[in-house]
Amino acid sequence: MAAPEWLADAVFYQIFPERFANGDRSLDPPGVEPWDAVPTRDNFLGGDLQGIIDHLDHLDGLGVNALYLTPIFEARTNHRYDAVDYFAIDHRLGDLETFQRFLDACHARGIRVVLDAVLNHCGDGHWAFRDVVEKEAASPHVNWFSVEGFPVISHPEPNYRTCSGCYYLPKWNAYNPEVRDHHFSVARYWIEQGIDGWRLDVPYFINRNFWRQFREVVKPLGEDLYIVAEEWREPQEWLQGDIADGTMNYTLRDLVLGFTADRSIDATEFAAGMNQLRRQIPDGYHHGMLNLLGSHDTERVLTRHGADVDSALLGYSLLFAAEGAPMLYYGDEVGMTGENDPGCRAGMVWDPQAWDQRLLAGVRELAARRTSTAALRRGKQDVYPLGTDTVLVMRTLGDAAAAVLVHRGEGVDLDPVDYPVLSRFTSAPLHLGRRSSTILEAG
Repeated sequence: MAAPEWLADAVFYQIFPERFANGDRSLDPPGVEPWDAVPTRDNFLGGDLQGIIDHLDHLDGLGVNALYLTPIFEARTNHRYDAVDYFAIDHRLGDLETFQRFLDACHARGIRVVLDAVLNHCGDGHWAFRDVVEKEAASPHVNWFSVEGFPVISHPEPNYRTCSGCYYLPKWNAYNPEVRDHHFSVARYWIEQGIDGWRLDVPYFINRNFWRQFREVVKPLGEDLYIVAEEWREPQEWLQGDIADGTMNYTLRDLVLGFTADRSIDATEFAAGMNQLRRQIPDGYHHGMLNLLGSHDTERVLTRHGADVDSALLGYSLLFAAEGAPMLYYGDEVGMTGENDPGCRAGMVWDPQAWDQRLLAGVRELAARRTSTAALRRGKQDVYPLGTDTVLVMRTLGDAAAAVLVHRGEGVDLDPVDYPVLSRFTSAPLHLGRRSSTILEAG
């Protein structure tokens, strides 16, 4: 078993649809706020699918060839993790026709689209849950959820199982075969519409047999379909050939940011952590890992780096050097800042005058070098410490090799005599300036 081959060449971009671009103001909900309003957990700014279509040139310019969208199905909140109808596009985003135009526009550019499978819970406005609230024990859907008694009570404490205690997110009873049929129908339906894969939201809250059956439903529909699991710790349990093709690589994120942002680990600890992580991932799945530095569930990358662009670029250098598919979170590439939810969910900045052009140029260059260098995309990874503040990520593909050198200090001279791994790339000493990186190639 192995992850789909195309992931070895993928550069992902994550979009929070409500906050990327407003392309159709006729869809704006009542009370929509200005695009540059401070993001809250409740406000709407009017982002929609047409807005994404209108800005696909920006993704092309970044070298992006895969998209991950947070939920787009009918819901009540701006984040849409509270689905009320899994078979409908949220009316504030567009409709099925808009979605088809979006897919067609992406696929015409060679961009694949992965959607969010939020199947642990729905919104309390979902028709099945409303039926239980109304009909109580007489509802044919009463066992689709786990309700302790009637009437259904949401405050001050829900008398039904929820996602993390959130009253408006009732938890599905995934042991119920009717619920599984519903969920598997959702998976099939959107694949039939043309999507390229599913990201599994909080899969650790559902029993593993459900996800094994989910894979059995999805994979016969296309060998290139991607299944990636959200995971914040060790990835290997999802990568045994029976559930996912990769995980959101938050472990890699912790290591990179620990080295470039927090400086809580040195080069030796970073290299040891990266090499251990690689050993934990089964063969055939390294290229399926979804590597990230920021997401809708974290503070923004530049914020984490204390607004230091040089340090942030070091983080991106390690991201694009690593085995697995790198993923950018919308706006991070232009220097948007913000703390964790809701601060990381502001409207995308579209004024180039407000962009950090040096950061953007750096990210574009890293993506271009990865795309043009087969070893950086498909080579086996080994990580070496070169002193306390310098690391070398080497990718080896047959007789070819590429190395990314990252130095977080005030400048360093590196001699192949002292660090033999460098001799594959150069016989002369190298100098790295303050907080800098470079890419070396051999073969």
